[in-house]
Amino acid sequence: QVQLVESGGGSVQAGGSLRLSCAASEYTKKIYAMGWFRGEDREGVAAIYSGGSLYYADSVKGRFTISQDSAKNTIYLQMNALEPGDTGMYYCAASYGGAWYPNLDSRQYNLWGQGTQVTVSS
Repeated sequence: QVQLVESGGGSVQAGGSLRLSCAASEYTKKIYAMGWFRGEDREGVAAIYSGGSLYYADSVKGRFTISQDSAKNTIYLQMNALEPGDTGMYYCAASYGGAWYPNLDSRQYNLWGQGTQVTVSS
C-alpha cells in the first residue's frame, strides 16, 4: 500500500513563507493526480496531475505554488505571503487508481497523508 508522508508545517508570521512536502512511499503509475487540502472540510488548495496540469483555489492564486519532483516521488507546496486565514491542518492526497481529473474535489482523492499543521499569526 502506497503511503503519503507530509512535512514542512510550522508557525510563521503573516507575510512569511513555508514549503510543504509530500513524499509517496513508492513510485507508481497509478497515481493520476495529487493535491493539497486543508481543514476539517478538506478545502482544496492546489492540485497537480501526472501530466503536469495545475489547479489552485482562488484564495491562494498568486501566493501558493504546487510542484512535483517525479524522481523523488514528491510534491511540494510553496506558500508565500501567508495570511492568518491560511492557518489549518494541511493534508496531501492522491488519486490512486481512481479519478483521472479530480481537480480540487476532495471526494475524488482516495489516498491521504496524516497532515501537517500550518499556523499563521498576525
